[in-house]
Amino acid sequence: MLMIGPYQLPNPVVLAPMAGVTDLPFRQLCRRLGAGLVVGEMVSSNPKLRNTRKSQLRLNHDGEPEPIAVQIAGGDPESMAAAAIFNVGNGAQIIDINMGCPAKKVCNKAAGSALMKDEVLVSEILHAVVEAVDVPVSLKMRTGWAPEHKNAPKIAEIAEQAGIVSLAVHGRTRDCAYSGEVEYHTIRDIKQQAGIPIFANGDITSAIKAAEVMDFTGADGVLIGRAAQGQPWIFKQVAHYLATGELISAPDWSEIETILLEHIAGLYTFYGDYLGVRIARKHVTWYLQTHSEGLAFRKNFNRLESSAEQVQAIRTFFKDKILNKGIANEHRSIIKEG
Repeated sequence: MLMIGPYQLPNPVVLAPMAGVTDLPFRQLCRRLGAGLVVGEMVSSNPKLRNTRKSQLRLNHDGEPEPIAVQIAGGDPESMAAAAIFNVGNGAQIIDINMGCPAKKVCNKAAGSALMKDEVLVSEILHAVVEAVDVPVSLKMRTGWAPEHKNAPKIAEIAEQAGIVSLAVHGRTRDCAYSGEVEYHTIRDIKQQAGIPIFANGDITSAIKAAEVMDFTGADGVLIGRAAQGQPWIFKQVAHYLATGELISAPDWSEIETILLEHIAGLYTFYGDYLGVRIARKHVTWYLQTHSEGLAFRKNFNRLESSAEQVQAIRTFFKDKILNKGIANEHRSIIKEG
């Protein structure tokens, strides 16, 4: 039984927050496809940004399954505490603190993983946020600022003392961004000393990899981010394998078509036709990125200007794929019988 505060998760597989990706339509889809918990896009603690179109979209939780988890980012205790209070008032049931983002535009403002440089400030922020709200507060961090400055175990100790209820660790430093080998041994060290749930994050791309990472680190769960882009069914695959030891195959072309059309329909509804069409382009690219046949399609798809054109293009593409697969299977059957 995995608990985040009073909330029992149905499984230990969590969608990691990703700016520009984990919007409301994607979160709803990932929950439906097996994620035990989803975390929304990072929202700034700066109150001056709350009325921007981007922030208003990120603050929208209409129809989102509980518990609603919101990640906040900022660089000082007062604004972070105020942001936590604001987001709880806006429906957040779990507050997640970002000390893991490696993006320069975040770190240059002394937020995200840049905070790990200052352990005193980390403690002040964590205490301020935990004391400001009556909902569970979690923390996402990296192993340190740079390969020569790794202090994740110390930050984990500070977090637990401050009342943080769970901790997600991306097994790279800020300087490493998303490249290089993941330090699962650091996550293991943190888990061995911690008395709160620990989630492993970094290069978890399959059910088998998730199980291997959990076995090696002793982590209570995993966060999956980039591997969910274009394959949101990964959550069902991982959760099922962790529970049963049985692998679920990837969906066939017909199932992928259904999921993709559901996804982009949600984008059109959420963002409106103009913006939804443009956001759909990157998602379609992710869904088809491993299929060489999709390259030419994606180039043409990215020129389409309306939702109706996009939907028709997708239906035609998958109809051809399914038809060609049927012809190929029939051809193989004839050869075998001959």
